[in-house]
Amino acid sequence: MTNLKVLISGASVAGPALAHWLHRYGFQATVVERAPALREGGYAVDFRGEAHLTVLRRMGVLADIERARTGMGSMTYVDSAGKRQAELPADLFAGDVEILRGDLARILYDATRPHTEYVFGDSITSLTEDAHGVQVTFERGAPRRFDLVIGADGLHSHTRRLAFGAEEQFVKHLGVHCAIFTTANHLGLDHTGHAYRTAGRLVAMYSARHNEEAKAVFYFASPQLGLDRRDVAEQQTVLAETFTGNGWQSDRLLHDMRYAPDFYFDSVGQVHMDSWSRGRVALLGDAAHCPSSLSGMGSGLALVGAYVLAGELAAAHGDHRVAFGRYEEEMRAYALGCQKMGDGVARLMVPGSRALATVLNRYYKIMPYLPGKNMAAKIARKAAENISLRDYREPDRR
Repeated sequence: MTNLKVLISGASVAGPALAHWLHRYGFQATVVERAPALREGGYAVDFRGEAHLTVLRRMGVLADIERARTGMGSMTYVDSAGKRQAELPADLFAGDVEILRGDLARILYDATRPHTEYVFGDSITSLTEDAHGVQVTFERGAPRRFDLVIGADGLHSHTRRLAFGAEEQFVKHLGVHCAIFTTANHLGLDHTGHAYRTAGRLVAMYSARHNEEAKAVFYFASPQLGLDRRDVAEQQTVLAETFTGNGWQSDRLLHDMRYAPDFYFDSVGQVHMDSWSRGRVALLGDAAHCPSSLSGMGSGLALVGAYVLAGELAAAHGDHRVAFGRYEEEMRAYALGCQKMGDGVARLMVPGSRALATVLNRYYKIMPYLPGKNMAAKIARKAAENISLRDYREPDRR
């Protein structure tokens, strides 16, 4: 085996998942994360279909995920007074198993911590590659040398920028911004959610952690705003200006937003690249092929990608020149199919006109009675299952 020392940037989902598989195949993984500690907040994420579940079973974490699952039921669309207008089935949102992103990150971190070096509160500042490895400098830590570097640091990947170029070359803004944070379950939601949609805006609440709390979610149509991703006060000001007086629970949630411990705000986008590797640097998960946070495919795609990337490195005995190419061959069509799930979803989530919002609300009301009522969930499942996973055997570690 060669190229045993691997640096992974990003400790959310893709990074720890890759660290798990690399350890199993005899590699030494170090994970560096800009945040000072594990990020516990975020959306509920779902897994659906045999590809996702097979990877989770082979990792040995499916039982842990099922114990922490949200158990979410249907999503109810309401009017400004909170009166039920339509109901969408759980399978469309929750798949086979749904879990809060923060809970998933914790499970993966706990599973890998005994054998993986984690460095929190630091980030890569430069990558200098030669014939034998990559010299890496950090914002805080001393320079170190690794055989390979993997960017698993999300839509706004810093590793991608260092190795491939400016974000604008690869990220396609889908015309929507989103925010999410934890709040009190003051509606008494019982494993369910409510959503309120107006022209260019959507506000939702869904229960979390066995109804003890709730997640508040805001989506709004907007061109790229270019806000500082670390300036929470500015982000909250924009959200308040957009939703104040919007109706339903908007004002109450905007008030609660100021006290949320885990406020998150970002644009909704996709990543499109001609190649996911350059020399000894490769990209994984959203950094390589983000399908958008609206697609419901990101976490499953990231875990499958981690499985394939580590497996191909093991099968090639660490030869990145072979493994990176095979990884992309295995994943490219699958990732594109998952990205198609994100295309057009933005317009359905936050329609640009009052007329279209009204039409969609009425359509959702009658959808349970239509012949194709389960079509969207079937399309999502087909995309999630559209890959034949190789069974990467434990390699000979000579």
